[in-house]
Amino acid sequence: MTDSANQGWRGSAELWLEAAQQALLDSGVEAVKIQPLAQQLNLSRTSFYWFFKNREELLDALLTRWREKNTGNLVQRAGAYAETVAEAMLNVMDCWLDPALFDPRFELAVRSWAMQSADVLAEVHKADAERLAALTDMQTRFGEGGLHADVRARTIYLTQMGYITMQTQEDLHTRLERIAVYVEVFTGHYPEPRELARFHARHGYTPA
Repeated sequence: MTDSANQGWRGSAELWLEAAQQALLDSGVEAVKIQPLAQQLNLSRTSFYWFFKNREELLDALLTRWREKNTGNLVQRAGAYAETVAEAMLNVMDCWLDPALFDPRFELAVRSWAMQSADVLAEVHKADAERLAALTDMQTRFGEGGLHADVRARTIYLTQMGYITMQTQEDLHTRLERIAVYVEVFTGHYPEPRELARFHARHGYTPA
C-alpha cells in the first residue's frame, strides 16, 4: 500500500487531535475516548495507535496544544514591540479578540478539566504564572515597578479570565468601544489615536 493510501486509512495525528479537541470543547474530557473518536472519524480503533501510544498521550498532546497556543501567543504578544505601554497593552488585547491567537473555549474547557485532575490543575497554575510574569514584565519594561507592576498585571489577567469563566457575551462593537478605557485602567495611560487606529484596523473595526 502506498504512503498516501496508508495516510487515508489511518488518518493522521493532527486529525485525531482535532477530533479530540472538538470533543473536549463540546462535552468535556470524559468524551475524549478512542472508540467514539474512531467512529466519528470513520477510522478503525487500531489506526489510533499509529500516532499515539494510548489515551493519556492524546490528552498530553491536547494540553501541549493549549499551552503552545494560549500561553505561547499571550507571552509573545506581551513581549512584542511597542512604543508605549498603551500600545503594548493593545498588542496583548489582540489575544482577547482573535481566537486564532487565544481560544477562549479551549481555555474554559481546560480549566474545567483541571477541576477533575490534579496534574492538569498544576499545568493551569503553571500557565497562569507564566502569563502573569509576561504581563508584569510588560509593565516593568515601560517603567512600572514592584508591586504596581504585579497588581496591574493581575488586574489585566484576572479581568480576562473572568470574561472567559463567566462566558460573558459582548458583541465586537461594544467591546471595541470599551478598549481604550480598559487600556487606561490597566496601564494608567490612554492610547494615542494612531495606536487605536492601528488596533482597530487589525480587527476590521471602523469607529462611528
